Amino acid sequence: MNCVFVQIRCKPGRSLKVVKAITLKEIHSELYSTSGDFDLFLKLYIPENVDISTYINDNLLSIKGIKRTLTTLTFKAF
Repeated sequence: MNCVFVQIRCKPGRSLKVVKAITLKEIHSELYSTSGDFDLFLKLYIPENVDISTYINDNLLSIKGIKRTLTTLTFKAF
């Protein structure tokens, strides 16, 4: 499994609807509301045999109300 973090900026007034849509998809491991440049912080595990960009496009970026995302991939270093 690939551990991926996605920061999400929502359109004004859409954060709760985005959270509900993510929750209904049951794709996340953890989901937090944050302060700063982004509204939400999402942790997901993507299966090894699945293309990460396709998975995010198909399961996350199709949600109405998301304005911008920033994805961080993790690598096992230790």
